[in-house]
Amino acid sequence: MELLNVALSSLLSIVVLFLLAKLMGDKQISQMSIFDYINGITIGSIAAELATELEAPIRPLVAMTVYGVLAFLISIITSKSLKIRKIINGQPVILMENGMIYRDNFKKVRLDLSEFLMFCRVNGYFDLSQIQTAIWEHNGAVSILPISNQRPVTPNDLNLNPPQEMPVTTVLLDGHVLSENLKRVGQNITWLTKELKNQGYASPQEVFLATCSSDHQLSVFPMVKKRIPADRFE
Repeated sequence: MELLNVALSSLLSIVVLFLLAKLMGDKQISQMSIFDYINGITIGSIAAELATELEAPIRPLVAMTVYGVLAFLISIITSKSLKIRKIINGQPVILMENGMIYRDNFKKVRLDLSEFLMFCRVNGYFDLSQIQTAIWEHNGAVSILPISNQRPVTPNDLNLNPPQEMPVTTVLLDGHVLSENLKRVGQNITWLTKELKNQGYASPQEVFLATCSSDHQLSVFPMVKKRIPADRFE
């Protein structure tokens, strides 16, 4: 009986956690503010307590709800008030500009120079002379504006007007045909089967992924069973 209660409490905590997550909104870890991060950890800890609390499960349930609703209300307030948003989320801080590295700003965000160089390398800059401005964002990321002659060439630089690319649509996934997506691109199973045969596939079961572009070009990725060794990355 006790194990059944634990199972039911765990199920309840998962359901409540899911509902609170939807209420607070989906964010990646890199997009979270310090408040979001701490609040998420706290709610997760309370959910774990709820899963094993058999005598008074209502207490952690109420606590989870309070934290979730509070986070939701704060997100509404910060979206309406710039001053409160600055207090809760913080502000961007310029770390480097015009060849000058601002030491006091590094201290303000508690970032050391080695970490800054790591962020630069992650963004593809191994030479600081290629950077015009580096900004510390409130979510802990570093945004970098390169010097104009170091940035990638764009079609506008070459006076070109390439056609606008559109997202491809997945029409076959893990051997299963996605009929609704086929309809969205204006095709049917007969067209798909014909295109697969033209590319050497006897049936959808031989395909791991197939996508269709806006001009009805089918890209097919076969179902590969064997494992590829990763020695070259070691």
